[in-house]
Amino acid sequence: MMSDERLIDIEIKIAFLEDTIQELNTVVCEQQKQIDRLEATCNFLLKRVKILSEATGDNIPNEKPPHY
Repeated sequence: MMSDERLIDIEIKIAFLEDTIQELNTVVCEQQKQIDRLEATCNFLLKRVKILSEATGDNIPNEKPPHY
C-alpha cells in the first residue's frame, strides 16, 4: 500500500501536469488561429499578385533600377 506522503506527491504532480496541458492547449489554439489568419492573408496576396500580373501582362521591361 502506498504511503500517504507518496500519494499526495503523485496527486500534486498530476495537478501540475493538468495545468501544463491546459496552458499548452491554449497556446496551440492561439497558434492555430494565427496560422489561419496567415493562410488567409497569403491567399489574398496570391490572388492580388495574379490579378496584377494579368493586368500588366508580360510587358514588364527588364531594366536596371535608376540607382545603377
